[in-house]
Amino acid sequence: MILSMTGFGRAEGVFEGKKISIDIKSLNSKSFDLNIKIPLRYKEKEFEVRKILNDRIIRGKVDCYVNLENLEETNDVKINRGLIDSYMNELKNIASDGPDFEYLKMAVRLPDAITSRPDELGEGEWEALAKIVNAAVDKFQEFRKTEGKILHEELERNIKNIDKYLSEVIPYEEVRINSVKERYMKTLKEFENVDETRFYQEMAYFTEKLDISEEKVRLAQHLKYYSEVMENEDFNGKKLGFISQEIGREINTLGSKANHAEIQKLVVMMKDDLEKIKEQTLNVL
Repeated sequence: MILSMTGFGRAEGVFEGKKISIDIKSLNSKSFDLNIKIPLRYKEKEFEVRKILNDRIIRGKVDCYVNLENLEETNDVKINRGLIDSYMNELKNIASDGPDFEYLKMAVRLPDAITSRPDELGEGEWEALAKIVNAAVDKFQEFRKTEGKILHEELERNIKNIDKYLSEVIPYEEVRINSVKERYMKTLKEFENVDETRFYQEMAYFTEKLDISEEKVRLAQHLKYYSEVMENEDFNGKKLGFISQEIGREINTLGSKANHAEIQKLVVMMKDDLEKIKEQTLNVL
């Protein structure tokens, strides 16, 4: 199955008055490249979140945004009255001619006068976060499948086009060789005292150099192999990239040996479809 490397997924949920929302998006990349933004509250679980994303997304330049919103009013502030009183008494001992309000303003600025109540991340909240992360990845994967179907159709069309152009080369092969032979025979008649045996040897050698039978066979095999890998193997983007390189080599050799205007035109059309294949293959997971 073809999966696109680009994707988008979003999921959200609520846990004990906290709304957690997660957005995941990706572009193509040779490896797994993750940029994650996560609230300080969940920083201790960043490694676990990264592992979930790495194991399931596999490859791509990925951005993940974890957002946290408190839906309920909370009072997380603790005023340490005893400590503030002690601060004020000490300040009065140092300077006894000031109003209590001035001492209070100074006292609340001193260490530990006002603190936040500790609110540790419990196992239940982590399980809720992990569930939302996986739900976002599920949506992300569905997007990849949808994009992958479109990619599959385009790649299949381009492969079939190259195969069609290859079959259209056949009628020109014999015409091309006969044209070369006629040109050489005409040249032979224009000269006297030519070693005909050596001449025919050279012509046979030149004709053999123009033979494109092997290139046609190998190109047809590579096209077939590309289609088989596309249909039957998962996470096949890199492999398809290697096969497309081999397809390109055979098309180039075919072009260099063509020596015929119509075959050259077909080669140009093959290269046009091959460029589309290479570009699309870069986006295959």
